[in-house]
Amino acid sequence: MNHTFLLEIGLEEMPAKIIDPSVEQLKNNVESFLNEANLSFESIKLFSTPRRLALMIEGLAEVQPDDVQMVKGPAKKIAQDAEGNWSKAAIGFTKGQGASTDDIVFKEVKGVEYIFVEKFTKGKKAVEVLPGITACITSMNFPVSMKWHTHSYRFIRPIHWIVAMLDQAVVPFEVFNVHSGSITQGHRFLGKEVQLTHASEYEHILEKQNVIADREKRKSTIVNQITDLCQEKGWKVPLDNKELLNEVTDLVEYPTVFFGSFNEDYLQVPEAALEVSMADHQRYFPVRKQDDTQVFLPYFIAVRNGSEDQIDTVIKGNEKVLAARLADAKFFYQEDQKISIEACVDKLKRVSFHEKLGSLYDKQERVSVIAQILANEFDLSKQEKDALNRASEIFKFDLVTNTVIEFTKLQGKIGAILAKEKGEKELVGDAISEQYLPSSATSELPSTKVGTVLSLADKLDTLIMFFAIGQVPTGSNDPFALRRQAMGIVRMIENSGRHFSLKNLMNQIEEALNINVELKAGVAQNQNLVLQFIKDRIDQQMQLSNESGGIPFDIRQAVLKADQDDIVFTFDAALTLNKNKDTADYKATIEALTRVLNLADKASEEILVSEELFEKDSEKNLYLAVKQTKNIFSHTIDANKRYQALKELSPTIDNFFEGNMVMANDEKIKNNRLAMLKSIKHLLITFADLSQLLIK
Repeated sequence: MNHTFLLEIGLEEMPAKIIDPSVEQLKNNVESFLNEANLSFESIKLFSTPRRLALMIEGLAEVQPDDVQMVKGPAKKIAQDAEGNWSKAAIGFTKGQGASTDDIVFKEVKGVEYIFVEKFTKGKKAVEVLPGITACITSMNFPVSMKWHTHSYRFIRPIHWIVAMLDQAVVPFEVFNVHSGSITQGHRFLGKEVQLTHASEYEHILEKQNVIADREKRKSTIVNQITDLCQEKGWKVPLDNKELLNEVTDLVEYPTVFFGSFNEDYLQVPEAALEVSMADHQRYFPVRKQDDTQVFLPYFIAVRNGSEDQIDTVIKGNEKVLAARLADAKFFYQEDQKISIEACVDKLKRVSFHEKLGSLYDKQERVSVIAQILANEFDLSKQEKDALNRASEIFKFDLVTNTVIEFTKLQGKIGAILAKEKGEKELVGDAISEQYLPSSATSELPSTKVGTVLSLADKLDTLIMFFAIGQVPTGSNDPFALRRQAMGIVRMIENSGRHFSLKNLMNQIEEALNINVELKAGVAQNQNLVLQFIKDRIDQQMQLSNESGGIPFDIRQAVLKADQDDIVFTFDAALTLNKNKDTADYKATIEALTRVLNLADKASEEILVSEELFEKDSEKNLYLAVKQTKNIFSHTIDANKRYQALKELSPTIDNFFEGNMVMANDEKIKNNRLAMLKSIKHLLITFADLSQLLIK
């Protein structure tokens, strides 16, 4: 017979962003507990609100299965004397297992005989096992936890009640001085305390107490109410902000959507500032017109944690709060319009970037130098170069504006708006707005060349300079988000399709930067660490970016260990190998090429290939084929064309090995053949270290 078990932890209101990962953590803990206890179940359903983390286990077994194990005891030579009598060790072992010497059997383990007895453990009932679930609660961890009263324990918020029911019966246990029971709490204002009579009625009973415990159901309720409201008003449905929708879902137990308005004068404030004021500070959804213009409208949509009772009062209160916030945004923005860009840039001299790396003004100057180097690699037009030079001189200026100090999320965006208002060119403003992109491993990339180069220069400066002062990320410790910066560098270069050596770029940067001797030395000493750090991000991106589910490990290793550091070519080579790995001739091609690698290391670097020492046509044919392949490599950076050239070379390599003994008795002949293999290896390693590949 299967059962239903309910566990609910009732708490003070939790931070919205903590709730979903916390209930998932609870589920994982409980799953592990049940599996270790060998207590089977069919499914686990999750529930969560700001005041509760809960789960319902359905199809829970009534009892553990009986367990029969063969338990190993002492070796036979210890368990019996010469006459075959049982020793004290054997008798004590059997008693300890609840058996007798009559139950002993012998088994050989690694050539030695041991005594064994069969141990039978009767399965416990679920109601006896479930109190151990307390460890699933007490072992939970959170980004921030707290103590309460005089207790020493910590949790995300104080626990006020616990429900633990197996069907109709309470499963008794205690967590943090709170005893489990069958009483849950409804909505803080619209519900009341209620006693459950069966675990399965949990969701239904709570709905009667104005709590929608199912998170997805609560989110759907919000989505439907907002959609209906917008359709009625002719507004664009503002649900593209998934982060806001999720946060609002976790802020309420019983959602009621409403809308309010604000003074049209505030529409003079940049839309970015309006959005941040509403979405980030007040958790409101901004409203736009449902047409091609999608212009901002003087309305907002909000979600109340409660019913429609006295909703007019709620609307007025929210309008008043938002008006104050928008008034601040308007005031700060108007004040910023009075200040020149040059004055803001001058203020950067007094704002520290890092105590060892100088001010934000110093960083801006370094970025300007790096940007000029990158401009040549990205083949910018004169107009784009001019825009890049100007943008790199001022791009951090908005960090000292009132608007960004108040609304930090607007950095870059406000800079772009103010720059354009003060007469800067469109390309300059766009680059300033794109300087922080991409902000994550999957977020959007800069859309302009100038923005891409500026963002790259900024991220390269951050990465190189922090490595120069020894701030290398270790483990999960990455206070300056250098992994994210490096991933952004990789993604932008890959997306650009621009081919260049990362090491050459680093050398140019090191030479061009006007920094003190100590920092200069740090940049030089840590260059290889920076390059490897970026390669690690390439490896990570290869696992994320391919539609087939990621580039296989062996191919990633092969291209990352190649003797080249062109990011775009590295990705192209990986994709080429991955595309060809299942073709009929892949195995033969790679085997022929890796056979070269196995012998090439025996060659001397000083000895060059001499045509006069060729004894057979197969040697000459290989020599000519290698020259042709080298010619192809020198004229194309296309990874697919290079692979095809190597594929065409492989039969000639096979013929060479079939017709010649490489390690010939004649030293000159042997060295000449090895030198030819060495020349092939030099070619191969610029494509990939093929010895890393796994051939099926």
